[in-house]
Amino acid sequence: MNLALRTAGYPMLTTMSFLSMGDIVTKKAFDWSFRNPKIITASSFEEERGHAALVVECYMKQYGVIEQVINEVFDKQVSNAWKDINEELMRPADVPMPLLMPALNLARVMLHQCYKEGDGYTYVGKEMKDNVTSVLIDLVSI
Repeated sequence: MNLALRTAGYPMLTTMSFLSMGDIVTKKAFDWSFRNPKIITASSFEEERGHAALVVECYMKQYGVIEQVINEVFDKQVSNAWKDINEELMRPADVPMPLLMPALNLARVMLHQCYKEGDGYTYVGKEMKDNVTSVLIDLVSI
């Protein structure tokens, strides 16, 4: 996880979102983001796994389990990540709430849409395809 956080793009995405937020952003906010707070760490869940297909294969070989067991492990990790995120949102002591929102929104995409039922990022199912289609292809009628 330590290596993943150093190489992942998610902490940097969260920090870069501060650039357009005006006077609410202070040096303290940037210092906070570079300390890897729980909310950013939890939002980086996808990077913790590295390349999903490789991790799934290695996990299956190492522990002699089937893919269903791995999905249960992912589900537990997602649940724990949400607990960390909610804890940070309940007591936003270090930075103002608007600065926590980019990490929350990233988590909503990664944890809820991609990993709510196993690995929907690597093994894209109908629901994920429908979500992408609704956002990028289908026109919104006015």
